[in-house]
Amino acid sequence: MNRLPRRRAWRVLTACAGLLGASGFGTLSTASAAGSAPAPRLLRDCPDCPELAVVPRGRFQMGSDDGEKGRPEGPVHLVRIRQSFALGRSEVTVGQFRRFVEQSGYQVAPGCRVQAAAPGPAGRVEWRDDASKGWRDPGFVDALREDHPVVCVGRVDALAYVEWLAQTTGRPYRLPSESEWEYAARAGSGGLFDWGSNADNGCTRANLYDRSARKHLDFGWGFVDCDDGFRELAPVGRLQANAFGLHDMVGNVWEWNADCYRETYAATPTDGRAEPAAPDCKLWSVRGGGWMTRPSRQRISFRGRDPNDARYSYFGFRVARDLDSRER
Repeated sequence: MNRLPRRRAWRVLTACAGLLGASGFGTLSTASAAGSAPAPRLLRDCPDCPELAVVPRGRFQMGSDDGEKGRPEGPVHLVRIRQSFALGRSEVTVGQFRRFVEQSGYQVAPGCRVQAAAPGPAGRVEWRDDASKGWRDPGFVDALREDHPVVCVGRVDALAYVEWLAQTTGRPYRLPSESEWEYAARAGSGGLFDWGSNADNGCTRANLYDRSARKHLDFGWGFVDCDDGFRELAPVGRLQANAFGLHDMVGNVWEWNADCYRETYAATPTDGRAEPAAPDCKLWSVRGGGWMTRPSRQRISFRGRDPNDARYSYFGFRVARDLDSRER
């Protein structure tokens, strides 16, 4: 049987998914659709704190009946976000994380999974664990900037940051739950992405594994047929925000969530809370894809799962916090 070329097959898949988007998956009852939403309400608790956008309450159909073998994304189920909450407009930056380290004395364990300096035997770039690399030097070709998202941080490091931020500001900072993250990333969209269901249309909205990244670093998987202007990390907030005023929910870096990872949603909370951790929880949810991620894993419903202390040069995080009654 003849096979479609990889990029053409991906276009056929996303076009079909666009037709399925009319089924109502990912739709909201109280949030406006993309392109018609009012300007987001913004908060900032200190000059060096991440800027926050208020995410309105609402409900949506979480998950997908698709997914890779061994990586289910369902069952699709209704989630009600009963209270509005605040979410970082962008991922936590190198500069913000540096101030945390300097002021708290926190030490991130050394070592990070980074891209190899030269292609491997097959001509493709491979990944290696390097004990000399870390958030200060994650091994990119392009120079690291203070407004790049911080990477090479585990979930344990992200938790340390939000705990410090909560103590510093007196505000209840935390990591977002998996359902809060997906709700905010969809921002009223019923497609595979917040801009629709064609990955090739995403380069104004997300730092994806695109033509320039593929030319620069061949990881051996598909790429989107557009150019977002960045071949590795992008400074936060450079690309267009979604309807909730949030930047880089898809692409740039994967983002740690609060939840212990469960293989399916069969028994997970449906009210926006995080899935509680059992004492033996070994894997934790991570969402959103990165600048080097294959297009099929950039879909909003795709779920990563990794150990608490995994430090990769494509993993970062953004903060969330609860609102008091005057802020809702």
